[in-house]
Amino acid sequence: MRIKRLSGLFTLLGCLWMGIAMSSCTYKAAPQGNPHGLPPGQAKKITGSKSAKPYAPGQQKKY
Repeated sequence: MRIKRLSGLFTLLGCLWMGIAMSSCTYKAAPQGNPHGLPPGQAKKITGSKSAKPYAPGQQKKY
């Protein structure tokens, strides 16, 4: 009877440990294009560029 309790306890602790380990894994994607989250037109004005194309996320070339 005691072995069954310990077995159940170890199973519960193992599941709890796995849940904590899996929930601590996070991923944060870094923004591409302009780093400050500005609209493309505003970033163009700040940098003095003639085109807002390099600052627009939909206009970035995928490699």
